[in-house]
Amino acid sequence: MKRVLAALVLLFHICILGHAQQVESYLVDAVSLYSNGEYRQAKDRLETLSALAPKDDAVWYYLALSEAGLQDFSSARKHLEQAISLDGGNFWYRRTLARLYLTQGETELGVEMFEDLVKDFPDKEELSFELLNLYLRQGAFEKALSAMDEVETQRGPSESIAQTRYEIYRQLDRPEEAVAALEKFNKDYSSPSILSTLGDYYLSEYQDSVALNYYTEALSLDSGYVPAVLGMSEVYRHQRKYPDYFRTLDTFFQSEDVPAETKALYIRNLTRSIDPKLLQLHQEEYDTAVQEIATLHPTDSTVLSTVAGYYYSTGRTKEAGKWFKEVADQYPESLSHTVTYLQYLTMEGSWEELRDRSLTAFDRFRELGFLDFANQANYQLEDYDAIIGNCQYLLTNYPKDKDLCKSALAMKGDAYYSKGDAKQAFKAYDQALKIDPSYAPVLNNYAYYLSLTGKNLKKAYTMSKKTVEAEPDNATYLDTFAWILHLQGKDLEAKPFFKHAMLYGGKDSAVMLDHYAEVLYALGEYDLARSYWNQAKNKNQDGEVPDLEERVKARLAAIGK
Repeated sequence: MKRVLAALVLLFHICILGHAQQVESYLVDAVSLYSNGEYRQAKDRLETLSALAPKDDAVWYYLALSEAGLQDFSSARKHLEQAISLDGGNFWYRRTLARLYLTQGETELGVEMFEDLVKDFPDKEELSFELLNLYLRQGAFEKALSAMDEVETQRGPSESIAQTRYEIYRQLDRPEEAVAALEKFNKDYSSPSILSTLGDYYLSEYQDSVALNYYTEALSLDSGYVPAVLGMSEVYRHQRKYPDYFRTLDTFFQSEDVPAETKALYIRNLTRSIDPKLLQLHQEEYDTAVQEIATLHPTDSTVLSTVAGYYYSTGRTKEAGKWFKEVADQYPESLSHTVTYLQYLTMEGSWEELRDRSLTAFDRFRELGFLDFANQANYQLEDYDAIIGNCQYLLTNYPKDKDLCKSALAMKGDAYYSKGDAKQAFKAYDQALKIDPSYAPVLNNYAYYLSLTGKNLKKAYTMSKKTVEAEPDNATYLDTFAWILHLQGKDLEAKPFFKHAMLYGGKDSAVMLDHYAEVLYALGEYDLARSYWNQAKNKNQDGEVPDLEERVKARLAAIGK
């Protein structure tokens, strides 16, 4: 009703004041609304105008723009086509529609329209660039080469066009033409960039002397041009001229024009790609370079992290730890640097520092993952009360987070069991299973600990069976289930589960190897049992199975082995 009323009011004014003049006035108002981002109001005004002035192409054009601003691309397309039907020679209408085609994923229509625009408007140089970029995105390299010829005709040769033509020829596996394109440009318009690219090409072709000449020429134009400096250093490395290599590299590292991140990236790439033997042979020189970067950029987090990574990847974990700590201490507000240092402490087994820093990090970030780090440290420190306290904190403060609560209860149960309180452990497990009756980690541990008591084997069997049905390739779950079968006197049934466990990591566990050997022994397969017991002994360096030696000796003595 409001729109009808507005149309009647507009029609009244047009009739009184003159059709053409008033349409133009209202169109100006609508365009102003569109320019101010008031697309809805502009659209309403222009829809009314389109009914009163259906032959006015500008009305349809701005109506389409307003609809595009409202993300109504289907209507925008229809009304742009209407504007073009009224004025097919309008550049702006056609280019806007071509771009809309591309926005809607109709690339072929968009490219075809741009090709027509280039033909019809040869003086619009920007069209050739747009068409060139479209060809490149399509991978239409032959057409892109032709488009570049047109661009060069309009604007003359340029470094960017020469580089792009080089890359296209490389994509087309036409290396001779690629190099010729650069050399042609370089003959008339020498530049450090083009010269360095030529150097890179010849270096990749193992023509070190030719590459060195190009890098030298590039540096004669710009003595600090980084790609040429790095290219020259690679030539010296290929030629095993290590004093020249490190001297040139030093120029790169000492340059104030090179961002710290770029230097750090070079070290990271070098550490990943260089021959470890070469790195070891010249460790002192590389160490000096790395230390130099750290000295020049003592507060740059990327550099500090890179230095830490360098020492860690070269096997010097203690030295790496100093730098991981340095960056974590300098940037205490950084979550990523904090986590990285905690991971380092975990791998190094620095349990007390891991615990203390994890709790500090939790206080700072309030991220629950830091309590996991703390609990991992507390397990190693056998501080089970601290684990129980952390778990209770989670249960008290996040009672509605079911996944978090069942995980906390599982950990709480494990801590109680490690503490020697099986009753409280089983109580925590029961609470976890009330939340999720199919929670496999609890089902497995609960079943295994029950089996160790020799009681409730039926309950243990039922729980363990659920875990192997849920995860049939989990060696830990397979071991628990098979061991319960053994305790029930079902050794023949247990054997295939143990065999399957051996295929999925069971041979890495002294406990699983010992369990399997016990079953084989019970089945009378003594030689095979002895073989698995020997493997178990080799894996039992930390005494995970404390009575293994004595028990095996007694078992074998009983059968005269």
